[in-house]
Amino acid sequence: MQYRLPLITLAAITLVTASPVVTKRDITDIEILNYALTLEHLEDKFYREGLANYTQADFVAAGFADPFYANLKEISYDETTHVGFLTKALGDAAVKECTYSFPSTDPKSFVALASVLEGVGTTAGSILTVEARHNAYIRAAKAQAPFPSPFDAPLTFNEVYTLAAGFIVSCPSTNGALPFKAFPGITLVTTGPLAAGTEIVLQTPGYVLQGADGSSNLYAAFIMVTGGVFAEAIGIDGGFKVVIPEGVNGQVYVVLTGCSEGPITDDNVGAGPAILEITNPYPTVV
Repeated sequence: MQYRLPLITLAAITLVTASPVVTKRDITDIEILNYALTLEHLEDKFYREGLANYTQADFVAAGFADPFYANLKEISYDETTHVGFLTKALGDAAVKECTYSFPSTDPKSFVALASVLEGVGTTAGSILTVEARHNAYIRAAKAQAPFPSPFDAPLTFNEVYTLAAGFIVSCPSTNGALPFKAFPGITLVTTGPLAAGTEIVLQTPGYVLQGADGSSNLYAAFIMVTGGVFAEAIGIDGGFKVVIPEGVNGQVYVVLTGCSEGPITDDNVGAGPAILEITNPYPTVV
């Protein structure tokens, strides 16, 4: 069953959350650390579960180099250590591990999902550099550029939380409420290589996104460090079609919005982000 919600309303509604949502206010240091711990719990469980489900022989049979399994064990150790570090720092205030659902059915889908999770990263500075190394290694194993663009896309707390919330089923009732929300999700259904000029389809599963005037034609904002790059999002049955604009490359995040220009903020995001891997030819250096 689908339902319609205007964009100006969607920006204030949470469809999928990992914990209760509170009203906007100043965020404390403890909440920032628990936000990071929430993401670290997610990654920690993901790697522990994957290593339990798949063997070294499974990864080799799937085409990954022989040391890959051992390196995954090292990444898993890092994530468990990150959890321990943040849990100790927070003491009794630390959030506990939640229940998760990871759509991984074989080593290749596991590695593809690892690339998504590592791209999300954390807000803890000393952990971030290690997460970046994890991300580069996983991308290289997928035959993708380890460093796909000169800058990483800057996401808000809520945008990152949206990506993580899609894998969280439930959390212990003792976990404190985080002052973040998950936007409605969007799903990329277009397969094959993506580049500037490619028409893609973004689905809005379970809901219909529309502007305040009732129009289904909105905008897709591709988030870059220099600001949003916008393209018209044409409403179709079940979602939108969008032509990838010039100027975006690498691992890119896209949101749906009613704005065609200006900064992308939590107040004007209607849905997303979705993650796209866009590969444009490198310019010739003369």
